[in-house]
Amino acid sequence: MTQPPFRIVFAIYPGMTHLDFTGPHQFFSRLPGVEITVASPAGGEVPADGLVFAGTVPLADVPDCDLICVPGGLHTLDWAQDEPFISDIRRLATGARFITSVCTGSLILGAAGLLQGKRAACHWSMRHLLPLFGAIPDEGRVVRDGNIITGGGVTAGIDFALTVLAEIAGPEAAQTIQLGMEYAPAPPFDAGRPELAPTAILAAYKARIAPLADSRVAKAREAAARLAA
Repeated sequence: MTQPPFRIVFAIYPGMTHLDFTGPHQFFSRLPGVEITVASPAGGEVPADGLVFAGTVPLADVPDCDLICVPGGLHTLDWAQDEPFISDIRRLATGARFITSVCTGSLILGAAGLLQGKRAACHWSMRHLLPLFGAIPDEGRVVRDGNIITGGGVTAGIDFALTVLAEIAGPEAAQTIQLGMEYAPAPPFDAGRPELAPTAILAAYKARIAPLADSRVAKAREAAARLAA
């Protein structure tokens, strides 16, 4: 008897960080027996960091899935307040074997009420917002708590994908895909985490994002209030 495909849904949205989506998508697409659907709130074209993804299906039209993955982005907290979008995330997650996210996508999972009492990863600059949704912030690059698997900031999406692949198809399958993709990171600078970056670089980046801090907290609180209502 032919085994049914393992159905993965990427729930993307305008303003996402496209590597949060395309990194895991590239790895998942190499696994035989996987069926991937890319969905968005309205379907059609989705702009993201200078690229436009076309042909997405309306999220409301997706009946169910085995795994849902939500990427992050600069506009994550705007979408965390979008009730139809959040309702569809909650609906699909309810029947999924795995509930997942990359980067600040965990805040959307939180807004959907899926992270209460759960450990979760997030981009370091917004990890402190997770407790507003009842989640427990975890500094790990990939964090698993039950059937919830979350990746840290952006590039952690590839480590996240390999972790998920090992879970659904076994370590050998994951390693084979890793080899085919020649994923052997050796960054030219050791500045990818706050605790590793040079002091001046960290200070400069924090100054750059400081004007966004108050609005991020306000939006997260509003999304959390909707969840509590």
